[in-house]
Formats: sequence, structure tokens, C-alpha cells
Amino acid sequence: MPDLVATVTTSEKRKNLLILLRGGSRSWDEIKTQLNVTASGMLPQIKILEDEGLIVKEGRSYRLTDVGRLVAFHLDTFDSTMTVIDQQRKYWNEHDISALPWEFLVRLGELKNPRIVEAGIEESFEPHNQFLEMILRSEKVAGISPIVHPVYPRFFLSLAQEGREVRLILSKNAFNKIKKEYYDLLLEGIQYENASLAIYDDPLKFAFIVTECFFSISMFTTSGIFDSKQDMVSAEPSAIKWGEDLFSYYSDLSHQVNRKGRY
Repeated sequence: MPDLVATVTTSEKRKNLLILLRGGSRSWDEIKTQLNVTASGMLPQIKILEDEGLIVKEGRSYRLTDVGRLVAFHLDTFDSTMTVIDQQRKYWNEHDISALPWEFLVRLGELKNPRIVEAGIEESFEPHNQFLEMILRSEKVAGISPIVHPVYPRFFLSLAQEGREVRLILSKNAFNKIKKEYYDLLLEGIQYENASLAIYDDPLKFAFIVTECFFSISMFTTSGIFDSKQDMVSAEPSAIKWGEDLFSYYSDLSHQVNRKGRY
């Protein structure tokens, strides 16, 4: 293992200090308090980081060097990504995460404190009920879906009728199903100024909703089956921002449906 890699990964004290200093210089007293360390336990680690050129002492405070700032940035990203994966390792292993764009996979650490909303065999629609209840607490809703649940067309139309902002992107197959089975609801919904619908031409292998309150994603399993019984949900601001950016990414690649139901 290269010396620098060993320096930043083999000691929790050194790693935590580098991440702490990303927020700016800290005095020795601040370091002791915020990291809950003693002088005998921390000063040798500080000396190692100084010798490696990652931090420097200025007066009574320590700050990152330019190289230290770069290392700390990637260390923080790595640490947060590993935490998110570890918190829901079974979910990530069983679902096809390759469906997500690479630039969002490398930001996976932003989906902090994820929880799984799951239904048992005897409660097939429970995730949908919890999901709908969370949406009802929101004023702005944006989502993408390759599937059409029977409850969704009328539910999202009711949100638009109430004046909430509703922006949806559907796969081509999902849109064709809406046109065939819920045409009247479709035509009414796209007349509202606060509602929009777009079509993504290529296959979609996940569905998600993001509001100002939460982010939720449903994915296909590694065997190619859409998992409608498990939603991964996070209410952390970073997860909401991740979802908003993901929606914008697909919005730029989609075709808007006009007031006549065409695109």
C-alpha cells in the first residue's frame, strides 16, 4: 500500500481530522473537543499528517495544505459512499444500480441515512400507501417512471388540481399505456400550468420521486424484475438535491408533451 494511502486510511483519528479541516482551520482546543481526542492520542497523528504535507500549523491552529484539501475531499466522498452502501448493502447487492448514470453513482454518498419502505407478501400495496402519504405532505413533486400503477394517474391529477407543482417523466411504454387507459385524465392534467409531462425514449430501469421533503427510488432487481415492494427513501437535504439533479438530467434528454397530448 502506498505510504500516502496508508496514512489517510489506516487511522480513524487522521481520517477524521482531515475531514474536519475541510471546513476550515481549527485550533487545538477545537480539534480536541470536536473529535473527542486526547493530546497523547492525537498529537502523534498530527505529526504524521504534517510530515506527509497534508496539514500545516499556523499559530495555534491547523489547516489543510492544497494537497491535503484534495485528499480530504476524496476521502470524505469515499467515506460517505461506503457508509451509504454499508447501511443498505443487501439492497444495493440485489438491485441493478448500473441503470443509474455514472455521474450519479459516484455521488451515491449523498443519499444519506437511507431507509427501506417494504411490504410483506400479504401487504402488496403498503409501500404505495406510505409513498402517497409522503407525497401529500409536499407542494412540489418531480418523478420518473417506466411503469403505471393504477392509483397514480388520478392521484397525480388531483395534485395538479390542488395547485401543487407536478413534473413527470415517463418511458415511452408507460406513456402509451396512459394514453390507452387514462386518456381523459392525461388530457386534463397537461392543461394545468403547474403540471408538465415529458417522455424519455430509451428504456428506464428505475422509478423515483423527489419533493421538497424527501427522495424515494424503486429499482429493478439484478434478475430484471421491477421491485414494486421496496422503496429506498431519504429525507436528507443532500439526497433531495441528488434527486433534483437526477430529474434535471433526464428532463434535458426528454420530449415535452404538449397540450394536445403529443410530443
